[in-house]
Order: sequence, then structure tokens, then C-alpha cells
Amino acid sequence: MRLLALETATRRLSVALWQNGELIERAEEVPNGGSERLLPWVHELLAEAGLALGQIDGIAFGAGPGGFTGLRLACGVAQGLAWGLDLPVMPVSTLEALALASGEREVWACLDARMNEVYSAAYAVEGEVVAQLMAPVCLPAAVSPAPTFAGGWGVGDGFAGYGELLRARKPDLVGVRADVFPTAAAVLRLAAPEFSSGSALPVMLAQPIYVRDKVALTTAERIARGGAK
Repeated sequence: MRLLALETATRRLSVALWQNGELIERAEEVPNGGSERLLPWVHELLAEAGLALGQIDGIAFGAGPGGFTGLRLACGVAQGLAWGLDLPVMPVSTLEALALASGEREVWACLDARMNEVYSAAYAVEGEVVAQLMAPVCLPAAVSPAPTFAGGWGVGDGFAGYGELLRARKPDLVGVRADVFPTAAAVLRLAAPEFSSGSALPVMLAQPIYVRDKVALTTAERIARGGAK
């Protein structure tokens, strides 16, 4: 089985190729934009693997939550490729991919959602299986719910911007890894079993997972929250 994946929900963009369990990836931190990198990376990975685009069996993408522009980018490129090749697609939770990429077993995954909020969820990771313990939410860090497991790791750039507020919600964390990002490789590791089982979706059903529908605060809301970040 040969699969492609795209992950652009954060400032770290990545594209990965899965070929019968072997993974190769291209990634780079891009604070703004980055759309021009994705297709060249796809072709670089295919060339490295000695494959043609027509030999791909499916396309996965990081579906969110995350930055609105990034989510639309990954979904749009995945849909465009899948339409042209008549392939199934698999949306994968960005927070699940973050938890898997961390390599930790109990994970409080938090990504900076801007507007003084974080996307957060909690997971138990066993091998390649990620079990949700706390559903994704988008809330101010000071009121974001904390997982109930003892200890565990805080992972993601939400801890870079709001670490003190989040640690106050769960002071018994073993540690924090704010430099971990969701990756296309982790997206593929989660998506591969779904493709194998026939659970992937027709391309027209692929949609981002926004969690939050509002992309900007009013002036009054920014003032009430102490200024937008």
C-alpha cells in the first residue's frame, strides 16, 4: 500500500509518503504561507521512492483543529490530488497526530488557537493506537479542561504561549514538550489502518475539523480578554 499525507495545521508544514510500512517525509517551519512547498515535496518524495503519482492508493491529511488557512490548504490539496487520481481520502485529527508524534503514552495535547485560546484534548497512546480520553475543545487556557489521568505529558505549542495557565490546571504533569508538532508521518501512521480496513472516505466527504467556527474577535472581545495574541 502506498499513501500520501499532508499536515499544515500549524506553522510546521510536512508531507509524507508511506510505502508498505516505510515512511519518508519533508518538513519545514513556515510562519506564513507555504502552499508552494507542498506539491514539490510530493514529487520529491515520489522520486525518492521511485514511484509515479498514479501508483498512490490513498491520500490522508491533518484535518484539524488548527489554523483555518492551514486546514483548508491540506484539505484542498488532498481533495485536488484525490479527484484527479480517483482515490479515497482520510481526514485525521491534528491533535491525535500530535499525541502520536510525541512518543508519550499519556498526552494532554494543546495547540495555540490564537485569540488567547488553545485547542486541547487528551489521549492514551499504545503503540500505533491513540485513544481519546478528553474530546477536543477550543477555550481560553485558564479555563480549558485538564485530563484526569495522573501525571502525563503536556505536548504542543499551546504550552509555549500559555504554559503557566495550563500547568495551573494540571500541576502534576510529568513535563511539557512545547516544541512537538503534528506531522504528516504521524497522520499516515494513524491513517494506514483505516485505508487497510476500507474505512477511508470518498473525496467529496473530506472536510476539515474546525472545532471553532469564529476566526476573529471583535474589539470589545479583545479588550475583555486582555488583548488578542
